[in-house]
Amino acid sequence: MKTVNVSGLKNNPSEALRMAHDDLVLVMNRNEPDTLMVGLKSSKIIDLPGVRKALATALFRDGELSIARSARLADLPLAGFISHVSRLGIPIINQTADEVKQDMDTLDQWLKQA
Repeated sequence: MKTVNVSGLKNNPSEALRMAHDDLVLVMNRNEPDTLMVGLKSSKIIDLPGVRKALATALFRDGELSIARSARLADLPLAGFISHVSRLGIPIINQTADEVKQDMDTLDQWLKQA
């Protein structure tokens, strides 16, 4: 296991990431353990059954990844990932009623011009 302090992490985050590719990295904050960095590929966690799909689902649900990037991370076709999150009750489109109405009005205007 390797260690890095918070100031070292701020000054050179890429070094800590490189270290995490080979081993666990403990981030220390004022001589107290704060965070543990784990390289997903080197620890083979990412290849365990269901991990990619669970990670992609959580990142999409929290708005951290788009639907397309989440599907790629999950190793699923886009339609398959959409079905997966829909079964879990996670909305694919997160808009207010006013935003949907505005989008529909824009579509109607576009269709009239075509």
